[in-house]
Amino acid sequence: MDFLQWETDQNVSIATIQRPPANALSSQLIEEIDQWLTAVEHDSQIRSLLIHGEGRFFSAGADIKEFTKVEDEAGFSELGRRGQRVFERMESFSKPIIASIHGAALGGGLELAMGCHIRYVSDTAKLGLPELQLGLVPGFAGSQRLPRYVGFAKAAEMLLTSEPISGFEAVEWGLANRAFPEDEVFEKSKALAMKIAEKSPISVKATLDLLQYSKTADFENGVNKEAEWFGEVFVSKDAKEGIEAFIQKRTPVFKGE
Repeated sequence: MDFLQWETDQNVSIATIQRPPANALSSQLIEEIDQWLTAVEHDSQIRSLLIHGEGRFFSAGADIKEFTKVEDEAGFSELGRRGQRVFERMESFSKPIIASIHGAALGGGLELAMGCHIRYVSDTAKLGLPELQLGLVPGFAGSQRLPRYVGFAKAAEMLLTSEPISGFEAVEWGLANRAFPEDEVFEKSKALAMKIAEKSPISVKATLDLLQYSKTADFENGVNKEAEWFGEVFVSKDAKEGIEAFIQKRTPVFKGE
């Protein structure tokens, strides 16, 4: 891997974007993120994922220089679709993915972060979609995900002005979960990933699957799927262990069975 390195700490896979100076999001970096997902998807030892950037930024945007190498409308559309496919894979992934954001998550960098399930940010981080500043529009589903988090009006303001918001504002607006001082955000993100990794892999997978139904208005199918998962999870060995541990007032040991 040229731009993404990952390691395992207990049951957490930690990926680090390493593309100085701004960790710009290129097609190759997106492909390496896809390869990371493939590598850990069926590894039963990995129960949660964490992605962050090395250096000053999480990712300060897409690789603009790469745009100059695309020759026609079809090429730009396919570039966008490749990013959309990988970020949709992240959002629908069977294991939770946490983005630890410091410095800046702009343009494609924010679109990458919005593909994650949870976002922890530094309070001074800058988050935004400044594509209109370049006469462009978001290409990796940013125009569709941002309104889901901050609402239509705030999304319109962020997109049309190209102005970023701070990490503190991102929490207020619903774009991020929690904000911390910059020197704490990675460790706080890692602690969260570790905490989630302690849960039953079966119930975590079921929960992430059920959350996908909230992306649509298909409430009836969502609750039907919830009932199916409720039955399947409830008869698992992990569920039995969780109930017994609760009764015995001890910490459960889940094995994904």
